[in-house]
Amino acid sequence: MAERAIEIRRGKERGHAKHGWLDSWHSFSFADYHDPAHMGFSALRVINEDRIQPGTGFGTHGHRDMEIISYVLEGALGHKDSMGTGSTIVPGDVQRMSAGRGVQHSEQNHDKAGVTHFLQIWIEPNVRGIPPGYEQKHFDAGSKRGRLRLVVSPDGAQGSVTIHQDARIYAGLFEGAERATHALAPGRKAYLHVVRGKLAVNGTPLQAGDALKMTGISEVVLEKGEKAEVLLFGLP
Repeated sequence: MAERAIEIRRGKERGHAKHGWLDSWHSFSFADYHDPAHMGFSALRVINEDRIQPGTGFGTHGHRDMEIISYVLEGALGHKDSMGTGSTIVPGDVQRMSAGRGVQHSEQNHDKAGVTHFLQIWIEPNVRGIPPGYEQKHFDAGSKRGRLRLVVSPDGAQGSVTIHQDARIYAGLFEGAERATHALAPGRKAYLHVVRGKLAVNGTPLQAGDALKMTGISEVVLEKGEKAEVLLFGLP
């Protein structure tokens, strides 16, 4: 029987890097930030909260064998990759790039005035060496209001984007009396990240940047939101 545990990860305790053009908060060890206690959680390896200054961005660089998901909060993210994909990711979009056996890409804020604020998420795949792939879909605010909308899954259920891992990501918006529950099957883990605002999760007050690691929990309860936006990860 899985051990029952809920661990709070406060936003202010995350790794923080400022590079002039980029302000980044790392939920897990990444680049120069290393914390043996926060190397990932199940298949979830990276959540970086990035703010890219106008007219700057990540130059062309490579990845292998990783499912990379971008979730834009403000501004727009210009994407180009070695598969020939060129796209713009805006709030409400979920982008998935499977690095597979190797891909080169760049991510830019082409706006000359506004900051691009987004989450970069890495999930370890359950297959290696596959051809790289790309997918992008839009999920409007109404579909996330007061509920958990499936946006990423292994089988594309409910119009979600597809990843190569038995993991699911749900997005939700909560205000006031809006409340949602999510059942966890035995042996599954959950990681809840507060994107912005405030709310209570299983009775624990959380605010933007905070997270909960949950093991051996049968149900996740979200309530008492104040302009809250969350991502809930269902993990093996």
